[in-house]
Amino acid sequence: MTGTATEADTDDTDTGSDASDTDPSSTGEQTTAGPTSDPAGTDSDSDSTDTDGTSDPTTDPSETTDTTTTDPSDTDPSDTDTDTDTTGEPSPWDGEPLPDAPPGEWNYIEFPNAHCRSGSPAGIGVRYGTVDRLMIFFEGGGACFNGFTCLSNPGSYGAMSFNQWTPGGGHNGIFNPDEGDNPVADWHHIYVPYCTGDVHAGSNPNGNVNGKQEFVGYMNVAEFLDRIVPTFLGAVDHVLVTGQSAGGFGAAVNYDRIADAFPGIGVTLVDDSGPPMADAYMAACLQNTWRELWGLSDTFPPECTECFPQDGGGISELAKYIGAKHASQRLGLISASEDNVIRLFFGYGYTGFNDNNGCDTLIPTQQDPAFFEDGLYDLRDNVIGDAPTWGSFIINSQNHTWIGGGGFYDTEVNGVVLSDWVSDLIDGQASHVAP
Repeated sequence: MTGTATEADTDDTDTGSDASDTDPSSTGEQTTAGPTSDPAGTDSDSDSTDTDGTSDPTTDPSETTDTTTTDPSDTDPSDTDTDTDTTGEPSPWDGEPLPDAPPGEWNYIEFPNAHCRSGSPAGIGVRYGTVDRLMIFFEGGGACFNGFTCLSNPGSYGAMSFNQWTPGGGHNGIFNPDEGDNPVADWHHIYVPYCTGDVHAGSNPNGNVNGKQEFVGYMNVAEFLDRIVPTFLGAVDHVLVTGQSAGGFGAAVNYDRIADAFPGIGVTLVDDSGPPMADAYMAACLQNTWRELWGLSDTFPPECTECFPQDGGGISELAKYIGAKHASQRLGLISASEDNVIRLFFGYGYTGFNDNNGCDTLIPTQQDPAFFEDGLYDLRDNVIGDAPTWGSFIINSQNHTWIGGGGFYDTEVNGVVLSDWVSDLIDGQASHVAP
């Protein structure tokens, strides 16, 4: 399968420069702890080996003006007026703003009403930047929906986990504040750890896989947004929603309400290695397993009527829905052409090698690489389509996840470097790049 880089639209906005960083000094609710592992998750790429709301925005992302009246990094966020959003309507997100901290310093904030699947408390990492822009990053780490998949998926995450990242790892890839080619180097950063096993999309606190599991990732994000939005609404002029693997799926599932929460500005999506393929390539029975166990029917927008077919599939329809609803924004997908991790997960219900490989099997048969590649190009050509809203970056590889490590800066396809493609997407230029 071959492809070319094609530009869909052009805009001009600023990108960031370097920001400082500091070492950990304490723990607790305001833990000033520099991340010490690859931001993707438990290893260098989250879950495998790396190569290294109700209103739609009414303006084009490139045409927005800076409405910032205060920088969260150098003022007390509680001093920011967050009673209304940029449309003048009351914001539904009205919790206490996040605590202040010096720019470049990571803090872990625990949320008592947010839970991991084990029932333990969950939280987020926060690093203030020096420009009026915000990145919300969803961590990856597999999924939990049977006795096999839950074995390698974290069931808890706290301040200690946040502080035990390997030294320097928290500054790799898109989190590196000293990389000149990093388009978000000096932005404000929100890091959403992954401990719910439901690709940040669940709304079922009473799940059961070998015992009770709280699949409440989507509910947790609501808790987080209730404080994130009052902190940054009116203080930033662009938001990047992104994540890897399970976090890529999570970024896409949560994108709609995040974009609604920040109306009138650019809200860009970058889904790294979470391809929402059509039912022919991601079995409807697998999707239905997730839907019933995780409570996905309560997290997808009810207006997306095509997202709820009788056979339980239809997840790919969410990509169409957000592309149509947020047509002035820019959304992007990154994937290897033969991603060896996603091919394993999508093996449930795949009958290319074995007609008996159903969704109730414990260990799946990995999808054939050519079949997965066909599904990826079908997603590009027939699901997200050729509208200027969506772009894609497909890499001839079997590796999994890209933006959390060195591959973000040295991966090149048809003369286009991945970090430059992301920068262009933020600037309003969506293109399809492929081998």
